[in-house]
Amino acid sequence: MPQQFAKSSSINNSARCNHRFPNGMLRCRLIGFGHQPFCPKHTQLVAPPPPDPIEIASTLTVNLDDFTSAAQINDFLARLLLLLAQDKISTRRAAVLAYITNQLLRTLPAIAKEVNAEPTQIIFDMPGPDRTEDDAATSAHHHQAPTQSTEVG
Repeated sequence: MPQQFAKSSSINNSARCNHRFPNGMLRCRLIGFGHQPFCPKHTQLVAPPPPDPIEIASTLTVNLDDFTSAAQINDFLARLLLLLAQDKISTRRAAVLAYITNQLLRTLPAIAKEVNAEPTQIIFDMPGPDRTEDDAATSAHHHQAPTQSTEVG
């Protein structure tokens, strides 16, 4: 059986999908998707390049110096939502960052109490019971020894 060769014009066609099969020799025969190097089937298989962590960090934290107000935490969460919607951050990482910001948000009331707290006052001059002369006479009457009476009969 004679060996068949594909036409060189179809093999080197730059519009063809660039996907190579596991053997490395065969190339997909479909035409690329628009200006993409892959056909629609193989475009889904290609993973996007990993996002730049420095770019993500700067996007999330620009103009946020500390997270001691609900407004700053809200800004951070809004930016996080946008990055997640743009698929620039993984769902897992977004969930972790949202959890951490939730913990920060829950500590804000405690921080406010510490900042606005007045020193604790201890009062030593509490008023005692009202001891007037009538009370003194009544208490003296109760403390007298009982008298003994003898009856002759």
